[in-house]
Amino acid sequence: MVETFGFSRFSNQHRLDLKRWIQGVVSSHKTLFTVLWIVTFASVFLWQRNIVDGLNIFRRIPQRTIPKLRPLAFNLTDFGGVGDGVTTNTEAFEKAVAAIARLRKKGGGQLNVQAGVWLTAPFNLTSHMTLFLAEDAVILGIEDEKYWPLMPPLPSYGLGREHPGPRYGSLIHGQNLKDVVITGHNGTIDGQGQSWWTKYRQKCLNHTRGPLVQIMWSSDIEISNITLRNSPFWTLHPYDCKNVRISNVTILAPIYGAPNTDGIDPDSCENMVIEDCYISVGDDGIAIKSGWDQYGIAYGRPSSNILIKNLVVQSMVSAGVSIGSEMSGGVSNVTVENLYVWNSRRAVRIKTAAGRGGYVRQISYRNVTFDNVRVGIVIMTNYNEHPDEGFDPKALPVLEDLNFEGIHGQGVRVPVRIHGNEEIFVKNVTFRDMSVGITYKKKHIFQCSYVQGRVIGTIFPAPCENLDRYDEQGRLIKRAPSPNITDIDYDL
Repeated sequence: MVETFGFSRFSNQHRLDLKRWIQGVVSSHKTLFTVLWIVTFASVFLWQRNIVDGLNIFRRIPQRTIPKLRPLAFNLTDFGGVGDGVTTNTEAFEKAVAAIARLRKKGGGQLNVQAGVWLTAPFNLTSHMTLFLAEDAVILGIEDEKYWPLMPPLPSYGLGREHPGPRYGSLIHGQNLKDVVITGHNGTIDGQGQSWWTKYRQKCLNHTRGPLVQIMWSSDIEISNITLRNSPFWTLHPYDCKNVRISNVTILAPIYGAPNTDGIDPDSCENMVIEDCYISVGDDGIAIKSGWDQYGIAYGRPSSNILIKNLVVQSMVSAGVSIGSEMSGGVSNVTVENLYVWNSRRAVRIKTAAGRGGYVRQISYRNVTFDNVRVGIVIMTNYNEHPDEGFDPKALPVLEDLNFEGIHGQGVRVPVRIHGNEEIFVKNVTFRDMSVGITYKKKHIFQCSYVQGRVIGTIFPAPCENLDRYDEQGRLIKRAPSPNITDIDYDL
């Protein structure tokens, strides 16, 4: 028999139970309200983050990704590799890459290079491959150039950078690849460039030297947590690639006597991030390029959507971060932020000339520090080095929309040198929040010619007269008397 109760028949115990039940419900509702509030807040946060990510997508900058785990992994010793620094391992690398290439439909594979010194001639990578260098692993390039294959000139250069005709390939090379990772526990790829630099200076080479690592016409590339050193020529050269991330990479070469050992040279690349790197080399730390004169104009592939951040760079021969001089396909939408350049000849530089064509525009430098640098910011339009006599001197580059904000430092001889000319005018340059300690107490240390732009707020040292002055609220204070004033003193 089931007993039923009316409300009037509740006992004191039942009333107490009901009171506890109501309190529990109220308490549960408070808990529920709290949970719902947290969920709502988290949803708003995620929505805002998605909005930011969406904006990043519109900027077409690739987002940070976790390196893929391959379904299969191999050791180089599985293919006969010997890491004694004497045995040649070229065949072992080639066999390993061929085995991974057969796994492309299954997600590819990983090649582990264990601790040791693995001497090798140049070899190629394949798609869906991870090259993993263990701690104390060294891939060492053979010095004798007869083991380095010859390749056709880059189509946007027309000839080898140093000689007409073919050029030497890179120690590690790849073409038309997708989904390639080079990473590790800070293992090293060493090009043994000393013999190449000596032969170059003695003019004993008949072809252009090869890079250390070169990836061409490829996409979805990640290079991280390794050391690259002593490249024969440019160190890391992505050419006409998309979606590239380079992070936590150390790049080293002697700061003197190692010619053209640029650190990273994005060349006609789109959607690229370079972050958290240390670079000390014998030429530019980073040099963004897009082809050379008439060949680059005809190839027509710009470098665009590039983010460079959190770098420490030393370059006693050239500059920390350069754009050009080979920029004939155009360079746009580049952001350089949190850059520290020390003990260097120049900090940031844009270099071009008549005959280049192309453009450099929408370039932003933020939070840049100079420490013991001869010239901080350089824009030059007379870098007259050409592949041959076929260039068009009327192909004039466009330089515009260049922004400098948060520029600081000490021990700088000339903070700014902007050298436009009557043919190549530098347009829409902006300086804001700049304070650089200088080593010269003379006038004309902020040098300009044929430049139009503005200074917002107070900066040090005092800007050149070519630039309009605005206050912090963006109100015009003083219009420049003429943007064509020339105040360049190379003796300083």
